[in-house]
Amino acid sequence: MKNAVQLFQDYLDLIQTPRAAAALFAADGALEIPYLQSLNIPHRAEGPQQIEQFIVSLLTKVPDFKFRRIRFLIDTPDQAFAEYDVEALVPATGRIYRQSYAGRLVAKDGKIQLLRESMDTVAAMRAFAAEDSV
Repeated sequence: MKNAVQLFQDYLDLIQTPRAAAALFAADGALEIPYLQSLNIPHRAEGPQQIEQFIVSLLTKVPDFKFRRIRFLIDTPDQAFAEYDVEALVPATGRIYRQSYAGRLVAKDGKIQLLRESMDTVAAMRAFAAEDSV
């Protein structure tokens, strides 16, 4: 059975394969990015199907989205915390999305129960907003 760090690493590595990444979550597992709420973007997906749809939506906007420079700071069997970065083109705006994430993962019975991520909403707004609103 995979521990929290193994599940976290698998999720980060599989982000370009939405179905495989989402399959790591428990049936009632959740992906939360609370700061997206301030941008009027859905900030919680629950269950593998919703999580897969969330990832597909993200990859539609940022096809080269990939996590890099992953640093695990907490590593226990059922919880992990990491920082990781993204640098990818947003085709709709022609800008580079540069983002540092911090994530806390809770594992239970070899599945992801919760992955809560924080991010810089200003960096997201700069990359995704129309030119005249930046």
